[in-house]
Amino acid sequence: MTRTSTAPDTTDAPRQSLWHNGDFSRFWAGETLSLLGTQVTNLALPLTAIGAFGATDEQVGLLRFLQLAPYLGLALVIGVWADRHRRRPVMLGANLVRLVLLGLIPVLYWCHTLNLPVLMAIACTVGIASVAFDVSWMSYVPVLVKSPEYYVEASARLSTSSSAADIAGPGLGGVLVSAVGAPVALLANACSYAVSVVSLLLIRTTEPRPEPVVERHLWRELKDGMGWVMRDGVLRSLALIGFCCNFSMVTVWTMFLLYGNHDLHLGSETIGAVFATASVGGLIGALISRKAIDRFPLGKVYLVAQTALLLGPSLIPAAAGPRPVMIGMFVLSFFATYLGLGVAGVVIVGLRQAMTPQSMMGRMTAAFRTLLFGGGSLGGLSAGLLTGQLGARGALTVAAAGSAVVVIGLVLSPVGRLKTLPSAPKQVAAAR
Repeated sequence: MTRTSTAPDTTDAPRQSLWHNGDFSRFWAGETLSLLGTQVTNLALPLTAIGAFGATDEQVGLLRFLQLAPYLGLALVIGVWADRHRRRPVMLGANLVRLVLLGLIPVLYWCHTLNLPVLMAIACTVGIASVAFDVSWMSYVPVLVKSPEYYVEASARLSTSSSAADIAGPGLGGVLVSAVGAPVALLANACSYAVSVVSLLLIRTTEPRPEPVVERHLWRELKDGMGWVMRDGVLRSLALIGFCCNFSMVTVWTMFLLYGNHDLHLGSETIGAVFATASVGGLIGALISRKAIDRFPLGKVYLVAQTALLLGPSLIPAAAGPRPVMIGMFVLSFFATYLGLGVAGVVIVGLRQAMTPQSMMGRMTAAFRTLLFGGGSLGGLSAGLLTGQLGARGALTVAAAGSAVVVIGLVLSPVGRLKTLPSAPKQVAAAR
C-alpha cells in the first residue's frame, strides 16, 4: 500500500489549540482522573490478593492475566459492534459497570464474603468493561477534535494524562494501601469512574450515528479490522512490536511486584514510590514528544523511544549492592521504559488515527487492543509462571533478555523510515 507524505501548509492561518475545545477538555479531564484511579487499582488489586488471601506467584500472574484476557477474546467483536453504534453511550455503560464492581470489592471484604475466586471474577468482568471503553474512546476522540490536524495534539494531551497518572497513581496507591488496606483503596478508582461518567454526560458535541447497512457479517467485519492492520506494513509493524512491548512491560512490572514484595520485602509505600518516581519519565516523554516530532523525522523518534522502552528492563536483574543503590537502579530502569513509552505512544496513536478512516476506526482500534493487551495478558500469566519456576530474579533476567531481542525487529521496521505522518486515507467502501 503506497502512501504519500504531506507537508503542512505554512500559508494557513494559525489554528486554535485544543484548549478552546470545551468538549475535548471535559473528556480529557474525566479520562485523566479515571487513569489515576486505574493506576491505584493496578497496585491495590494484586496486593489485595497477596495480603488478604496469601496468593502465590502463579495466582498473582493469573489475576493479572484475567484483568487483560478479555482483550484477547472480545476486543475484535466489541470493535465491530462499536462501529455500529454511537461510542459515548458505550463508554458511559462501561464506566458504570467498572464503578459498581470496584466499589463492590470493599463491601464484600467488610462482609467477609470476598475470596480469591470472586476477586478474579470481578477483575475479569472489569476487564470486559475496559475493552468496551477502550475500543470506543480512541474512535470517539476524532469526533471531538473534528480535524486530523489536531490528532497529534490530542494524543499528546492524553499521553501526558496517562504519564501523570503513572506518576501519581502508584504513590497514591501505596499510601492508600498502607493507610486503609488494599481492598478499601479500590474505592478511589470507583470514585474516578464516577467523575468520568459525569464528564461524558456534560459533552455537547453531537456524535453522528453510523450509517445503517442492510447486510452485516460479523466474521467478515472482524477480518476487515484485522486485515486493515495486517495489510499495511506500518500498521502491522506497530501492532506486532506493540504486542512485544506490552508483553515485556507487564511481565517485568508483575515480576518486580513479586520480587519487591516476596524477596526484598519492600513495603507498599516503597514499591509505589519506585513506580511513581520512575513514571516522571513518561510525563517528560509525553511533554517533549511534539517538539521531538517537529524537530526530527517521525520514524527516528519512534525508533529511539521504543529502544529505550525495550532495553530499560535490563537494569533490574543487574541491580546489586546496598538497598538505596538497588532502588535507584529500579527507578532508572522504569524511568527509561516510561520515557520511551511516553514519546512512542504519541507517535503510535497519531499514526493509527491518521492512517485509518472513521468508518474503520473502531475495528482498527479493536485489532490493536487485541494484540497490545493480549500481549499484556500473556505477559502477566508468564510472569507468574516463570517466577514460580525460576524465582523472581531469574525470571527478570529471562524477561530482560527477551525484551532486548525485540530491538532487532524494531530496527527492521518500516516505521523507522517515516519522515512525517502519512496523508489521511479515504473512506473505505468495503469496510461496511
